[in-house]
Amino acid sequence: MSISELVTTQHLTRQAIIYIRQSTPHQVLTNQESLRLQYALKQRALGLGWRDDQIEIIDADLGLTGAAAQHREGFKELLAKVTLEQAGIIFSSEVTRLSRNCSDWYPLLDICAFKGCLIADRDGIYDPATPNGRLLLGLKGTLSEMELHTIRARMHAGLINKAERGELALPLPIGLARDELGQVRKHPSREVQDRIALVFDTFLQRRAASKVLQYFNQQQLLLPVRDRSRELAWKPPTVGAILSILKNPAYAGAFVYGRNTYKPRTATGRHTIVKRLPMEKWKIRVNDKYPSYISWETFEKIQAMLRDNHAEYTRNRTRGVPRSGQALLHGLLYCGECAHKMVVQYARSTYYICDHLRRQSRAPVCQCIPGDPVDQAVLEAFFQALSPVELDVYAQAMAAHRQNRDQARQARGQQIERLRYQATLAQRQFNRVDPDNRLVAAELEARWEAALRELKQAEESAAQADQVVVVPFALTAELKAAFTAIGEKLPQIWEQDLLSREQKKTLLRCLIEKVVLHRVARDCAQARIVWMGGETTTLRIPMSVRKLSELSGLEEMEREVVKLSTQGASDGEIARRLTACGHRSPRRQSVLPSTVRKIRLKHDIMSERNQSHPRRIKGFLTVPQLAKELSVAAHFIYDRINNGTIEIVKDRATGLYLFPDRPATIKQFRKLIDGGLKNLRF
Repeated sequence: MSISELVTTQHLTRQAIIYIRQSTPHQVLTNQESLRLQYALKQRALGLGWRDDQIEIIDADLGLTGAAAQHREGFKELLAKVTLEQAGIIFSSEVTRLSRNCSDWYPLLDICAFKGCLIADRDGIYDPATPNGRLLLGLKGTLSEMELHTIRARMHAGLINKAERGELALPLPIGLARDELGQVRKHPSREVQDRIALVFDTFLQRRAASKVLQYFNQQQLLLPVRDRSRELAWKPPTVGAILSILKNPAYAGAFVYGRNTYKPRTATGRHTIVKRLPMEKWKIRVNDKYPSYISWETFEKIQAMLRDNHAEYTRNRTRGVPRSGQALLHGLLYCGECAHKMVVQYARSTYYICDHLRRQSRAPVCQCIPGDPVDQAVLEAFFQALSPVELDVYAQAMAAHRQNRDQARQARGQQIERLRYQATLAQRQFNRVDPDNRLVAAELEARWEAALRELKQAEESAAQADQVVVVPFALTAELKAAFTAIGEKLPQIWEQDLLSREQKKTLLRCLIEKVVLHRVARDCAQARIVWMGGETTTLRIPMSVRKLSELSGLEEMEREVVKLSTQGASDGEIARRLTACGHRSPRRQSVLPSTVRKIRLKHDIMSERNQSHPRRIKGFLTVPQLAKELSVAAHFIYDRINNGTIEIVKDRATGLYLFPDRPATIKQFRKLIDGGLKNLRF
């Protein structure tokens, strides 16, 4: 017999649903008492009048969070039974078991109220169709959601506090491990340590992750990684594995938290990585927290190199044959905006244009840059590369080659030593097995044979690599003198037009692989020269502009002109000082005195009493003064005077057009501008 006035006969004819949920699999295994309390709700349903065969327990959501409903099949089944009017009451130990999200909680209340289903927890029984029942259930649902937010905020605050000290136990990359006391140490295997160090050394020399991969493949070296069980494994290197090592700040000894931005996945309640943040936006960084493989300065240098390397040059890789056109860099230039190859346009002068997007999708031209200053800057860098000082690079390259050879030999020796140990271990395991246990003996024998094969292959590869002897080419004094003569005479030969355009372009291509061009400002472009061998040189190239206002350093130049002019410096002296500070005129690489004079007059600074400046005639307005008053260009008034719209004669004494300085004059001109008058006569 029912002991609650809310439970009616209609409710007793339907099922009593007992919903059971715990948030994590760990709670399911450890919080057994809570689980027993939830299953004990069946006795309460029996006490309220439901028969045993009418009671259904839904426990499909054990180990799932209640923050969302999309991933909870048990909750969906509960909603279906309420919607089909099969449920008369829902039992739950507390509201948090049903939902911790108001977006899921209130729709459940609406369906229960419409279908006549009750909700019961440890505190009592509620009817969502009544105002009191809905009020209490709504408050409980809101408090449940707020409680989840409070728990998360409290846990996150503790996590951040621990991370700020660098004591948060984040997963460590390969090459670093925690000991029994929780202290982070380098991996105990010297082979792992040396292989990680070899990745960094090779990248600093070759400046590209793909070239590191090429080097490892040539030397047949494996890379240490973690398998699915987080154990050490040796696998062939990949670009992704190499980049993960190069980009991990833990190898520089830094503890970093907050390198990624996350987006919540409502289907599972977890978060997914949206993107990686740049270094300046990392939330927490504590240097010198881990044993380091490289210094932090080296890590920053590597990140800068990786950013410079990140560009898509897979399209239009071929440079084409040198042609007879004036553009020296035809076929070598790539756009720094979209990474497509730039083409040449000859219109009065040479221009480098990136029009790939315009041809493909009718988009605006990406870049259009004058070619002459770019060719000149790259040509000067080319001549500098042929200077006698660069001959010392050969000795440095040979020293680096010997160092790489020694490191590769050491890595191969460590690899052979590890494989030899694995083969010996497999042999010991095979010898210990009972010969009558054929199945186990066969498996151990196969493992022993596989280990011996790997050892034999590694030894053969090491023997072949040791047989390759690179004899360094010695630069004799005569050869150095010849190279020096070439470097000194080539600019003279270049200017005398003894070489054709095709020959000049061929010479450039002997040293230059490609040039990446990017216009960083209206009056400045940046060119990154990629030399044969991977070295790069970055140039800032000044560009001619049409107007003074297009100069990027105009404000600073104006301040200097005003300051020096008021101190009595002449225009020529100011121009020389500004040129020494790196300023320039719109169409020249230096500052002209005329540019200084123009800026000085703009600020009404006169250097001499007889200097030409706008005249002021008492009682009259000149054309510039009248144009300023009317907010029109002076050309507008001169044009009307020439075509007869404005009839006026020049003053004989001053040689100027003088208009009466009266309000009526301004009023007449405004009527003329608005179309109210056809002509004026003075």
